[in-house]
Amino acid sequence: MENTMESDRPLIVPEPLRPGDRIAILSPAGIIKPEFVYKAMQVLQDAGYRPFVTPHALGRWRTYSGTPQERFDDLRQALLDSSVKAILCSRGGYGAVHLLEDLDRLPLRENPKWIIGYSDISALHALMHRHGIVSIHAPMAKHLTTLKGRDDDAQALFEILAGEPQLYSIPPSPLNRQGTAVAPLVGGNLAVIADLVATPFDTILPDTILFIEDIAEPVYKTERILYQLRLSGALSRIKGLIVGAFTDYAPEVDGRSMEAMISSMVADYSYPVAFGVPVGHVDHNLPLQVSLPTRLEVTADQTVIVQPAGA
Repeated sequence: MENTMESDRPLIVPEPLRPGDRIAILSPAGIIKPEFVYKAMQVLQDAGYRPFVTPHALGRWRTYSGTPQERFDDLRQALLDSSVKAILCSRGGYGAVHLLEDLDRLPLRENPKWIIGYSDISALHALMHRHGIVSIHAPMAKHLTTLKGRDDDAQALFEILAGEPQLYSIPPSPLNRQGTAVAPLVGGNLAVIADLVATPFDTILPDTILFIEDIAEPVYKTERILYQLRLSGALSRIKGLIVGAFTDYAPEVDGRSMEAMISSMVADYSYPVAFGVPVGHVDHNLPLQVSLPTRLEVTADQTVIVQPAGA
């Protein structure tokens, strides 16, 4: 179903899923343990869907689940199959960028469907954003397996797939900058989306709300990425910033935290900034619809993120 946004063509929100709809589980990047895939299948079955595993989802080639051609073939088949209503990526890692140029040539708007995942899957969200299709930055197979689909994040994911609106309330952070913004939500893994700036898959476009997260990156490396975004003008053209989880890093020698560094990097701008939003490589990973017009409200009491029913 189509929904208008400020662009040269209408935004497409994939149709809500119904009981019995097919969901493809595939691996566009790294290798996944089979147990996570099979247990995730059970979670999706318990939710009323018909999941299936693509031919190369459990493969192994170097550090990837398959050769670039094999991973592309799995995605192409799932994307073009009208009986497949959603695609759950099994994990991130590295490798989705290998597929962007070939995927970009497919008629993605003719048969839109949900792509679900985070981390390296941010590259696929960028692809879908380029084609004007909403996708879901959300937990993948391991998360669904570990918590058996009974946690709030999995339930929120199923609600989004069913076409229901989402409202998240997050406790305040002393680093927050208050304000309200309404704009399409873009972003994901900071390293991935920064590497796509100034390419056809750049998502940090004017008048968007940007959300960022990352894992195992030192403070100075993240600062370097943010300087690149600042000097390119990317940080000045957004309407709001959501700072998700930055995990598995050591504070700098002087004790400066990642959050303090990020706060200083955006201090010169006036748009709202929300810290402490549980998005990324954490057990509590809120599902967010990428490209969907979103309301961000940052007050002294809380941060509120509102995403309407898309379809």
